[in-house]
Amino acid sequence: MIHKLQANLRNSKTVRWAVLLCLALPMFASYFFDDMFSMVSQIFNRPELLELGWDSEDYGFYGGAYSSLCVFGGLIVCGMLLDKWGVRFTGTLFVTLMAAGSLTVTYSLAPAFQGSIVAGFVENTLGFEKPSLATAYAGCALFGLGSEIAGVAVTKSIAKWFKGKEMALAMGLQLALARLGTAVALLLAPMIISAKQDARIPLSESNNMSEIGMYLMIVGFITWFVFISFDKKSDRQTAAGMNGESEEDRFKFSDIGRILTNRHFILISLLCVFFYCCVNSFKRFAAAILEPRFGEVAVSLFGVEFQTSSIMMILLPVFTIVFTPLFGSTIDRKGKATKWLMIGSFVVLIAHLIIAFAPRIQVFGFVGLSLLGVGYSLVPAAMWPSVTKIIPESKLGTAYSLIFWIQNIGLMLIPVIIGKILKTMESLTGVMFAELVFIALAGIAIVISFILKKSSQSHPELKLDEPNKEM
Repeated sequence: MIHKLQANLRNSKTVRWAVLLCLALPMFASYFFDDMFSMVSQIFNRPELLELGWDSEDYGFYGGAYSSLCVFGGLIVCGMLLDKWGVRFTGTLFVTLMAAGSLTVTYSLAPAFQGSIVAGFVENTLGFEKPSLATAYAGCALFGLGSEIAGVAVTKSIAKWFKGKEMALAMGLQLALARLGTAVALLLAPMIISAKQDARIPLSESNNMSEIGMYLMIVGFITWFVFISFDKKSDRQTAAGMNGESEEDRFKFSDIGRILTNRHFILISLLCVFFYCCVNSFKRFAAAILEPRFGEVAVSLFGVEFQTSSIMMILLPVFTIVFTPLFGSTIDRKGKATKWLMIGSFVVLIAHLIIAFAPRIQVFGFVGLSLLGVGYSLVPAAMWPSVTKIIPESKLGTAYSLIFWIQNIGLMLIPVIIGKILKTMESLTGVMFAELVFIALAGIAIVISFILKKSSQSHPELKLDEPNKEM
């Protein structure tokens, strides 16, 4: 009877997709908040016009904050807690932390922060020259740790609910919905934050995006608790023990050693860091790179003037929204994940070569961003379900956290490097050197994906290239 109840719940498409929607909405809010300045990053090139007073190097420093706590042990420790205490408790803790970090960043950008007791304490007692930057850094660090662990909890939960079913499609749809948050942020930012020549941007204007992001966090926070109600019911029906795990599946410290000595896990982790750094770090500086390369012609859209670089950049999340679920469904049915990892990495390399070296004609900018979107769809659709084939379900929290920890080392360092390059070099020269960094990262990703494909062929028992969906 218990097994029947479990099957009725997990095999219900309505319930599964409702669970997926509840899990995707917090990540939609997270992606929106993380990318809220990407499409107007050029405003930091002229700090004298920005009441906030940040320059490109400051913005790169702020961007690196997202990964700081993750890199310095927080992500690994919290991943272990996820496996030890379960998705519901740990996930709730870090969805809350994500919301608290967004609130801190929003406050640091607000007019009310200027001249406040907190600003005075940060400047005079702690000794920071730019108190808003220091406070935003702290908030972004909290937000980043919360967002990454919440992302691990979401991925682990999808693996639990869609095991033997449409796992790659579900993970692809979750990524697509999350990246819709990026698309909305890119679309809204130029409408809300003025980037016109010689136009001064007050604090009240630059803070609007973070306020919207904070409200979205509240919506995501509510839907997380809806997911918890579904998950509790599922675990009661299966009688699988606390948080749906048997006692023998509980986390042990020895699990870390076994995961880190797994050759395929290491290869996937390295591919993750090099691939995501040449896409996510590019996104953060998209406007500052695309405008010098392809011009600043204004285009009217929804009654608002957008720079063509803004339209180009919107293609990235739009393509991933369309293609990530499509590729995920294909991999569920056909397999060949390691082949798609290699193809996706190669497509991203071609995209950056076009952005860096193509003639300064706008059509090449659109082609480059379109290809970047295709590659950004292929690799995650194949990568994340592959982890579930080499790591037991009860250890996925630790495994995904270790992967994200390695990834965040790059995501902490690369924005700082790119910000420094763009600040210290002449416009087009700086863009060229920044793109050379991304090209090198993509090249390394291709080499790693090739090694992973060869290793998969030598170990067919892992079924990395087999379809995910059980017939």
